[in-house]
Amino acid sequence: MKSLMYIFVLALLVSCSTARVTDSWINNDYANYQPNKILIIGLTDNLSGRTLFEEQLKKELSNRGIEAVESYKVFKPTFTSSKQTEEEIDEEIKRLSKDGFDAVLISAVKGVDEKISYSGDDFRTNYYWRRFGRYYYLTQDVYHVNGYYNKYKIYHIEASLYNLKEDNDKSLVWVASYDIIDPKQINKTVTNYVTAITKSLEKHQIIKSN
Repeated sequence: MKSLMYIFVLALLVSCSTARVTDSWINNDYANYQPNKILIIGLTDNLSGRTLFEEQLKKELSNRGIEAVESYKVFKPTFTSSKQTEEEIDEEIKRLSKDGFDAVLISAVKGVDEKISYSGDDFRTNYYWRRFGRYYYLTQDVYHVNGYYNKYKIYHIEASLYNLKEDNDKSLVWVASYDIIDPKQINKTVTNYVTAITKSLEKHQIIKSN
């Protein structure tokens, strides 16, 4: 589905951690908007991750009375296997609208930060080491202990909901940003991300609370 990168993107990580919402916004023109049929799109090279996400989010939306369909059941392999022009994507959007879809969920990884945490004793700020020997003794593990510094990544993800019935600058209904910290397992990552998305949509009353 790389052909859809410029218009609908849902990036899934191949591992897992807590998804934390950092910001969210809703278009005031859609104060009472509630979609009826949403296309869920998972963009990832991990086929199992894509399938898992789309099926989990479909279940959550269905439990709230919204018809939702997984993208792997809608897009033809010939459409997703090669890069499409804007005109070809527009034609696909028209087809989706004719099939009754009035919204599409979009998400993209906006950036990845690599962080380093200190794995030794807690950093002390209330005094200075008076002797070099003592300082060196307590700090030398940086040379000798594997994992003295722990590296981890923070994935910044932006999810959006677009109204397919509008083809203008006002078609964006809702957008939210999430941070996923040091992902480890695909099942938990997908579950946490789906939960974070549904909570955001509930908060803005786009979907009903379960």
